[in-house]
Amino acid sequence: MPLLREVQTTFVGAMLGGDAAPAAEYVAVDGLLPEARLQIYRHHVVSSLTAALQATYPVVARLVGDGFFRYAAHEFIGARPPAGPCLFEYGEALGDFLAAFPPCRELSYLSDVARLEWSLNVATHADEFVPLDPANLRHLGADDAEALTFRFDPSVSFVASSWPIDAIWRANQPGADPDRTVDLDAGGVRLEIRRVGDDVVFRGLEPAAYAFRRSLLAGRSLAGALTTAQAEDEAFDLTEALRALFEDNVLSGFRLAPVRKENSS
Repeated sequence: MPLLREVQTTFVGAMLGGDAAPAAEYVAVDGLLPEARLQIYRHHVVSSLTAALQATYPVVARLVGDGFFRYAAHEFIGARPPAGPCLFEYGEALGDFLAAFPPCRELSYLSDVARLEWSLNVATHADEFVPLDPANLRHLGADDAEALTFRFDPSVSFVASSWPIDAIWRANQPGADPDRTVDLDAGGVRLEIRRVGDDVVFRGLEPAAYAFRRSLLAGRSLAGALTTAQAEDEAFDLTEALRALFEDNVLSGFRLAPVRKENSS
């Protein structure tokens, strides 16, 4: 008697394009041959996952066309099957997949558009949070900068691209001017994506502000994030940057981590 996990693994492989013969052994003949029944299930699974990807990546789908998107989605599903049951959580790796997908070689911006759309998806489904009250930091001093880290609104993420992906995204929204063109030589962008109320929004940030916020989100200390920002702009104003963080209500908490000190001999 095979283990349940073995049976499940066999069926997953068959549903995602693998050899159907092993799975067919577990399917009863009831009007249809096991292979034909599995083919129906496989078609349903791939169609459902493709529809989920298309819902998450509508601009990518519009840029490449429905037929090509379905082809790319089929290849992606085979290479990166879902690891969980929630369809809106599936597809995070599509941007990386498209970057390495040979048929997309001429569409260099496509993977970054996908990364933007994934961030919009994450923001849409992120948990609610309570903004950090700046009064909670009044007891901290300048010496705490090396140990101070922040937690962010869970809807916040950052995407940088050497292409104008914000303009590409806007030009491919429902109701956009069909005659509108995007200058691909307009330069890159650094975007902050988040949910504000019921709306998911994004905006461009200057290089130093982007480096500062992205470093904090990644868990770097306030001092470390400041160093990263000043590498982009020596005149970066920490006081103004902190004021903007609290005005934007993107922080949810903070932590003072122990600072490691080198042993002296």
